[in-house]
Amino acid sequence: MRTLVLLGALLGLALAQASWNMATPYPEANFHTVNIKAFAKEVEEATAGRVRITVHSAGSLFPHARILPAVRAGQVQMGEVLISLLANENPLFALDSLPFLVGSYEDARRLYQASKPEIERWLEQRGMRLLFSVPWPPQGLYVARPVGDPAQLKGLKFRAYNPITARLAELLGMVPTQVEVADLPQAFATGLVQAMITSPTTGVDTQAWDFVKYFYDVKAWIPKNMVIVNRRAFEGLSPQDQRALLEAARRAEERGWRLSQEEEAKALKVLAEKGMVIEKPSPALLAALKKAGETLLLDWQRQAGAVGIKIYRAYLGR
Repeated sequence: MRTLVLLGALLGLALAQASWNMATPYPEANFHTVNIKAFAKEVEEATAGRVRITVHSAGSLFPHARILPAVRAGQVQMGEVLISLLANENPLFALDSLPFLVGSYEDARRLYQASKPEIERWLEQRGMRLLFSVPWPPQGLYVARPVGDPAQLKGLKFRAYNPITARLAELLGMVPTQVEVADLPQAFATGLVQAMITSPTTGVDTQAWDFVKYFYDVKAWIPKNMVIVNRRAFEGLSPQDQRALLEAARRAEERGWRLSQEEEAKALKVLAEKGMVIEKPSPALLAALKKAGETLLLDWQRQAGAVGIKIYRAYLGR
């Protein structure tokens, strides 16, 4: 009898306490990681230590492309992924990085609200749950030499990080090469890539001034990350702890959107202080980028199907 009581007590303790691991591809100082660590601390405090989340940054637990499959399989309880990285899984996710579809954080939030129910449904069908989503600052063009004429881009090796950026490179006459954030310095140093479109934040994270000189503030798109949780792990928490987790996620999303907007100005200042030339794109360069964006949107509409078109129209307010 005492054995049964002891086993019951141990089982209750196991159910009451959860030690989770979370994988993210971004470095410790990145504002996304800082925000997630604050979220993890809030969850531990709100649950009186019953839920503890250890954040593994810089791809130390899984490489970026492996994070969502790992969460789905239960190899890790939580993860952070760039939404558009999943464009090959579902055209819906490509919407997040179509050039010039959004022009402001307000637009990015409207797009998120329009697409969120379908993202949640897609994750739910695969045993996962969306906790929150946070945008990157607007994306700009990094190159080693001045680019006024878009013809100067032709032949450059371009760092791609999702199907949309690979296709964009091809439309502009560049050669796409898949490179993760952590590998960017070496990729530029060895000539594997010569140009990239990414956020000012990533430029600071990778010390872009060591390998490129110019940043063109084209504000091409405002992509987002999403933080996801294995549904079985979530449902293993008590209702009280589930509520605490979701409330902390709500605050993390609000905080993350604010941090992203603050980060843009801060990161641009660092790039300039490190000697990079920060410029607006020439009319010709901007026109070429927008033309490529129009082609990508048409391509996306052909692939997206009825659900994708419905989301796009909801975003436009039609």
